[in-house]
Amino acid sequence: MNRTNPKVDWYFKKSPWRAELEKLREIILECPLTEELKWGKPAYTYDEGNVVILQGFKANCALLFPRGALLKDPKGLLEKPGENTQAARRIPFTNVQEIGKLAPVIKAYLKEAVAIHAAGLEVEYKREPEPIPEELQKALDADATFEAAFHALTPGRQRGYILFFTGARQSKTREARVEKCRPKILNGEGLNDR
Repeated sequence: MNRTNPKVDWYFKKSPWRAELEKLREIILECPLTEELKWGKPAYTYDEGNVVILQGFKANCALLFPRGALLKDPKGLLEKPGENTQAARRIPFTNVQEIGKLAPVIKAYLKEAVAIHAAGLEVEYKREPEPIPEELQKALDADATFEAAFHALTPGRQRGYILFFTGARQSKTREARVEKCRPKILNGEGLNDR
């Protein structure tokens, strides 16, 4: 079994899913993975690449596979964390018994995830950009500085804004969202940047 990382211990102590997360940690560390703290969560790496991340939520805890879309998933356990997620997949858990029963399956998924990373396989992301909503296009056309700032954002940040704007049903609301986000876009910030 690999060594635990003391920098990560606090995460388990504060979680309401402590028993479940510690059981998952035990299973994960039977694999050739290094335990690290990334994004305030236990992350397990192989050759410095992320293979799996432990997450705790209100309703469950989960194993998140950053390249989970490449896993075969013969048991149908993997789910997308969000409707627009392309690569990551997770397996949610709500009790230690469930984790214990699935331990051999979890190990198989982990072994496959390590092999995917070792082989250098990457998820092919959808490359066609989201269509720009009419309200955003009007704002871009009316202000060259705003247009330059928007197109200078990373594709992920542009997509985040587009999804946020198009999430509104009414044109008036989409226009209000564009105006509200204008300062962040001009500062080169993403929608959720603080």
